[in-house]
Amino acid sequence: MRGFEYLQNELDEMKRQGTFRKLIPLESDQGAKVVINGREVIQLSSNNYLGLTSHPRLTHAAKAAVETYGAGTGSVRTIAGTFNMHQELEEKLAKFKHTEAALVFQSGFTTNQGVLSSILTKDDVVISDSLNHASIIDGIRLTKAARKVYQHIDMADLERALKESEDFRVRIIVTDGVFSMDGNIAPLPEIVDLAEKYDALIMVDDAHASGVLGENGRGTVNHFGLDGRVHIQVGTLSKAVGVLGGYVASSKTLIDYLIHKGRPFLFSTSHPPAVTAACMEAIDVLLDEPELIAKLWENTKFFKEGLQNLGFNTGKSGTPITPVIVGDEALSHRFSDKLLEYGVFAQGIAFPTVAKGLARVRTIVTAEHSKEELQEALNIFEKAGKELNII
Repeated sequence: MRGFEYLQNELDEMKRQGTFRKLIPLESDQGAKVVINGREVIQLSSNNYLGLTSHPRLTHAAKAAVETYGAGTGSVRTIAGTFNMHQELEEKLAKFKHTEAALVFQSGFTTNQGVLSSILTKDDVVISDSLNHASIIDGIRLTKAARKVYQHIDMADLERALKESEDFRVRIIVTDGVFSMDGNIAPLPEIVDLAEKYDALIMVDDAHASGVLGENGRGTVNHFGLDGRVHIQVGTLSKAVGVLGGYVASSKTLIDYLIHKGRPFLFSTSHPPAVTAACMEAIDVLLDEPELIAKLWENTKFFKEGLQNLGFNTGKSGTPITPVIVGDEALSHRFSDKLLEYGVFAQGIAFPTVAKGLARVRTIVTAEHSKEELQEALNIFEKAGKELNII
């Protein structure tokens, strides 16, 4: 069919530059090791921080929910798609996050889109960190609000933006709690102090902090002791929680408003019973098995120090997300391919996901990895890195 030649030309250019990538299907569950092309390799690319994707308690809860409630819900939440379990999950999330209420969306991406596009008008301004996630950027694009971007975690630049925005009805600062490509943590105490000084709202996307930071994995707000001082907390149910979806935890006023105005919530079928039940069980696992988070951080320290001792550039990461920055886009993909050849699945990340010249292989360890597996991975990183003159 004719008409897409211009797209094919762009794809051909990506192939010429060595940045075109095919999807890599897994042939096993999402564990510390996965099967690719019939071969078992060490997995270092998933967001399955705590190994909950295949936790027996979650799988049992999912199976039981299917037997009781069926495979799907058949409706959006506001018509006939709210089951009692959906409300129970939201009550659990609100209690877990120490907020008045919570609301579940279909994904973390749609949560950011739904919140930002719903609550801001042309009379408002959104002030965003320059390295915020794409879902925040797209959510901002859907609003008619004014936009200001401050340099990454630069508090002086954030204060400049706040001072320049005094005439707007509402000022809202939006930041990732943990930045997904670099693994660094936002300076939330300083952000909160500035927000309170200038009477601004704060929205934190804790996608990569939920289940990782804070007491029992409550996120960056709890990690810094800021419960009750951050207006909006967004998170995912598809990373450390191990299932699918996104949520917003905030005041009852905001949640009631989003039920009526949040377009992704209004126009998407509700989560199927298996997903909802597994998410509820995951919260209970976070409360009952804190040793999973302790093991995650033990593994993080071991692997991060191992990479640094080998001479790799791991940037400014302070979390289980540890980038191995190589710079060149094509080289990062060759490095990823070489790692897979030797037995480690760690994906290359290049522009436009990260800035040009900062391409990397992004690694994430999990609580499921053994020290032996991580040492084997380090040996493979050393071998591949030396072959490609990265170290």
